[in-house]
Amino acid sequence: MKGLLEKIFGTHSERELKRIEGLVNEIEALGPQMESLSDAELRAKTDEFKKRLEEGQTLDDILPEAYAVVREAAYRVLGMRHFRVQLIGGIILHQGRIAEMKTGEGKTLVATLPAYLNALEGKGVHVVTVNDYLAKRDAEWMGKVHEFLGLSVGVILHDMDAEERRRAYNCDITYATNNELGFDYLRDNMVLYKEEMVQRDLHYAIIDEVDSVLIDEARTPLIISGSSSKSTHLYKAADVFVRRLQKGRVLTDESALNNLMRQEIQEEGDFVVDEKAKTVTLTEEGVKKAEQYFGLANLADPENMEIQHHINIALKAHHIMHLDKDYVIKDGEIVIVDEFTGRMMPGRRYSDGLHQAIEAKENVQVQRESKTLATITFQNFFNKYHKKCGMTGTALTEENEFREIYGMDVIVIPTNKPVIRIDHPDVVYKTQKAKFNAVVNEIEESYKKGQPVLVGTITIDTSEMLSQMLKKRGIKHQVLNAKYHEKEAEIVALAGQKGAVTIATNMAGRGTDIKLGEGVKELGGLKIIGTERHESRRIDNQLRGRSGRQGDPGESRFYISLEDDLMRLFGSDRISKLVETMGMPEDEPIEHKMLTKAIESAQKKVEGNNFSIRKHLLEYDRVMNDQREIIYSERRKVLEGDNLRDNIIKMVKEIIESSVDMYTGESPHADDWDIVGLREHLTKIMPIQGIEITKEEREDITKEALKEKIIDKALKLYEQKEQEIGEEQMREIERVILLRVIDQKWMDHIDNMDQMRQGIGLRAYGQRDPLVEYQFAGYDMFEEMSANIQEDTVRALYHVKIAYKPERERVAEPTSTNRGEESSVKTPYKRKEEKVGRNDPCPCGSGKKYKHCCGRNA
Repeated sequence: MKGLLEKIFGTHSERELKRIEGLVNEIEALGPQMESLSDAELRAKTDEFKKRLEEGQTLDDILPEAYAVVREAAYRVLGMRHFRVQLIGGIILHQGRIAEMKTGEGKTLVATLPAYLNALEGKGVHVVTVNDYLAKRDAEWMGKVHEFLGLSVGVILHDMDAEERRRAYNCDITYATNNELGFDYLRDNMVLYKEEMVQRDLHYAIIDEVDSVLIDEARTPLIISGSSSKSTHLYKAADVFVRRLQKGRVLTDESALNNLMRQEIQEEGDFVVDEKAKTVTLTEEGVKKAEQYFGLANLADPENMEIQHHINIALKAHHIMHLDKDYVIKDGEIVIVDEFTGRMMPGRRYSDGLHQAIEAKENVQVQRESKTLATITFQNFFNKYHKKCGMTGTALTEENEFREIYGMDVIVIPTNKPVIRIDHPDVVYKTQKAKFNAVVNEIEESYKKGQPVLVGTITIDTSEMLSQMLKKRGIKHQVLNAKYHEKEAEIVALAGQKGAVTIATNMAGRGTDIKLGEGVKELGGLKIIGTERHESRRIDNQLRGRSGRQGDPGESRFYISLEDDLMRLFGSDRISKLVETMGMPEDEPIEHKMLTKAIESAQKKVEGNNFSIRKHLLEYDRVMNDQREIIYSERRKVLEGDNLRDNIIKMVKEIIESSVDMYTGESPHADDWDIVGLREHLTKIMPIQGIEITKEEREDITKEALKEKIIDKALKLYEQKEQEIGEEQMREIERVILLRVIDQKWMDHIDNMDQMRQGIGLRAYGQRDPLVEYQFAGYDMFEEMSANIQEDTVRALYHVKIAYKPERERVAEPTSTNRGEESSVKTPYKRKEEKVGRNDPCPCGSGKKYKHCCGRNA
């Protein structure tokens, strides 16, 4: 039905492109007018546009003229004038949508159009790239156009300090990676003084390689950690235990009758592995062995949750995570390999203790677990921008996800010149051995005639095995995998030279142009060979798109075997049966329409599965996100230097009101109230004298009157404290204490929510939806945390004694992130007073020594 409608009305993209055709004609028609302007006159257009915006015009009103200005400036500065399709891309990006533009269509130049237009508002534009190399390259290269037109351009690089970052964020246009932006946002919400913040409000983001940032990386949240005091012995104990277990399997009766009767599934062995779901589960027998080994009465008891968790991650480390595929060992450390790019990610660590479990498995030093200080997912971070858009060569296969999670549709933009690359049908072999022999034969054939070949592999293992096979045949080649990626852009750029053979894991060097060498066009252009289908069609399309840019010739082909993971796990049994029936020899390729359909069907299955996982993650994270918004906005009030007196008074009143309600119960009669309990409870928080009811009051006092009586005493006591310390000093003390209490409670809350989420799945056994349970429990925990923040803040304020000027202190020092950065970018706030001595009384008034109180984390 959908296909029929598209034939009649055109695709969504075709209809949208027709709508903006007039706008593109308008921009092109302004070309001669812009050409006639001098450099100074062209530059003066920027001030003119800003003035027009101040006078009430909108960005849409000035778009045609602004784009025509950028087009002319780019020609004068870079010798590049935007093609019609690039103008179309620029309009789509300004509208907050995703422009799918094929590789080599000049996406980097396209971004200059909406970046310039939106920067005219003076609120900042972020151009987001996938690595530091591209951020720096694009800022230097495209930044010349913006600077020519009088705008300031900044770039955020990994090793910059806070001051350099602040300057870069204050520029009109800032180039940065998604990781740097996200971590700076988190760090800004951990600072002690407003002056330490580096970012402005999140206004407009142009995300290059948007599928990589918002889809491939969406399952790993950004995490800033501090060191934890937890011991590492449990990882080693769990590792020793799981090595003793026997792998089992699920015994199921596939008959229709059994499925109808829903008979119980039988399991054998100590644990079962589900490769599709990437999970490992203990069987009943395995649970018994765990209880015996760790000396437990019942592994499922809540107090045994930690041991249960360690056993699960040890099983996952041994049976789901594989050396030289998911991680490598380098200099005695476990280094993660990015599953989408095949690059090593030094410094990045798996969360939830999985990294430590792998360290125990591989007998390298088990690092101490870290405590999460701040965390956010890319979905939630980028949804904070007032407007966002993206570009990529491949997004259409994930359009539903972009619409549903980010509210962006995908518009496919035609190429400047027709694509003449030949995409050959897949070749399928029965075994991997036969497949790789065929791949090497194909490479050798192209190598002999000088046609360049780019070979895409999914794992490091495959790239190294192919390298060995090519060496035996004397074929010169370059290997570009996770182990050697420092010069990847340089190597990939040369992949189109005559006689070049390049083996690259997945999309190494993404964003780098491959230009064809002399005489290569006549040989058929760059040949792409895929050594297996990726579980996402989009990644395969990216590999293909490296060839045939800007109307160049090229060809591509994928080689597949029935032993590949994708076919083994997601291909149907019918395929194997069909191949057996055909009786094909092992080294002969199999070509059949049903096979091609089955491969695509397997990929769609995995894509759907991955979308569900990401969507599920987002639903859980939304609970935390709502809470994060509340906490961060409360922190901002403190940093903004707001007068918090009214907030504190409100806290005092709420504590007294809820305490009275708790100790008086349902009865309206004073004789039934627990006044002694109320007094004991309240005086621990605020030292109020005379919380009692006289004989005269007993007959007719109401709960409301009791509340008012106690509130009156509490407020007078607070005023006394204020006079004693001084009004101005008291306001800063309120800020210091509230900030410290919020940070401490929030840090503990993140941990508690994480632990609760780990165990929430067990509630599914009670026929309850884990997500709904998590939402309810999360709400209760947040309410409890909020009450604790109030209580601890008020207690500290009523007991504060001032011997020194109060100073804000971090409750924990950030030490690392989960994406390969050290937290070296903070600038310590300069003390104006002398530092408090370790053995001095703590200025917060607790009565403890400084080193045992506020100074314990200093």
